[in-house]
Amino acid sequence: MSAQGWAARIPLVRRRTGRRGGRDFDRPRFLRAFFILFLIFSFAPIVIVALFSFNSTPSLQNFTGFSTQWYDEFLSNVGLRESLVASVQIAAVTMVLGTALGTALAFGLVRAQSRLARSGNVLMLFPLVTPEIVAGTSALILFAQIGLELSLLTIMIAHITFSISFVTVIVRARLSALNREVEEAALDLGATRIETIRLIVLPALWPAILASALLIFALSFDDFVISFFTTGESPTPLPVQIYSSIRFGVTPTINAIGTSMLAISFVILAVAVALPRLLGRREEENVLMGGDAA
Repeated sequence: MSAQGWAARIPLVRRRTGRRGGRDFDRPRFLRAFFILFLIFSFAPIVIVALFSFNSTPSLQNFTGFSTQWYDEFLSNVGLRESLVASVQIAAVTMVLGTALGTALAFGLVRAQSRLARSGNVLMLFPLVTPEIVAGTSALILFAQIGLELSLLTIMIAHITFSISFVTVIVRARLSALNREVEEAALDLGATRIETIRLIVLPALWPAILASALLIFALSFDDFVISFFTTGESPTPLPVQIYSSIRFGVTPTINAIGTSMLAISFVILAVAVALPRLLGRREEENVLMGGDAA
């Protein structure tokens, strides 16, 4: 068919497409309905738990009015308060040590030019795909074999081991995108390797490091499976304490604890997502200002 023939058919095709409107063949049908169902099944239980944590009566079926008495009971309970402090301590230590070790591992895997480093890139992914129950059981067997008594220390060791891979994946992606010529230029200008890492590499990796640190803090704070297998005597982490209490029945206090943990995790994850973008924009603005000044 000639070009004139194709040109004559174009308006007809457009008219037919316009008649169909929102029923084009390339637009998925029932997408909105599926999305609404997904939201209902995913978030409706969470909304119910949060709502009944403010119930003025102990009922878990009938909401009679708003009250914060269950949060007051949660904070006034010595055992629950000690478990909350223990969870924060475990998550903080895991965040600091896991981030430091994961960042060092990411730097070694990216910068090392050897077969061992290439194999390490694959082996580093195994903790991410290993079921938590396997990781928890393995940690428990290991601590029993070496005679280490279960305590907060064993939970921290298990959490750090599990979280290193998350940090390595995030930091390695950022490190791979950096231009290595900048580091070589710093070395040529007289900077030592330590100074190059401190003044050139770490500032560029700072958004990824902060994001991974906040992420593993949230993961460690909410973790139950590994904590359950590696916990010892009191104080126990808050997720384990919730499990021990819920076996005797669900109370509004449990709803208050769950809602508090959800709020803390949500805030941490929101900061972990927003912070790299804000720091990245600031870094771009500084580069542009420096370029204009030059």
